Amino acid sequence: MKDFKDLKVWQKSHQLVLSVYKATTGFPREEIYGLTSQMRRAGVSIPANIAEGCGRGGDAELARFLQISMGSASELEYLLLLTHDLNLLNAICYERLATHVTEVKQMLAPFIQKLKADC
Repeated sequence: MKDFKDLKVWQKSHQLVLSVYKATTGFPREEIYGLTSQMRRAGVSIPANIAEGCGRGGDAELARFLQISMGSASELEYLLLLTHDLNLLNAICYERLATHVTEVKQMLAPFIQKLKADC
C-alpha cells in the first residue's frame, strides 16, 4: 500500500481540484447542478482515484485506477473548453486550468505505463 499523499501526481491533481472549485464559484447559479457540479466531480475524481488505487492490492489495480483518473482528466479538459466557449471562463483562467490538466495527464501516462510494464 502506497501513501497517495507522497505522489507528485496526486499533489498536483489535488491543487487542480482546488483551482477548479475556485474558478467555478463565479459560474451562474443555474449551472450549480450542471456544469459547476460536473466540472467539480470530474476534477475530484482525478486525485480520488489515485488515492483509491494506492489503497488497493497491487500495481495492476493501481494502474487501473490511474487510467480512471486519466479519463476524468480528459473529461475535465473538455468541460474547461466548453465553459470557455460558453464564456463562463475567461481566456486566462481557461489557459491556466487547461495547462494544469495537461500537466497532470503528462504525469499519469508514464506512471500507468511503468506499472503495466512491471505487472
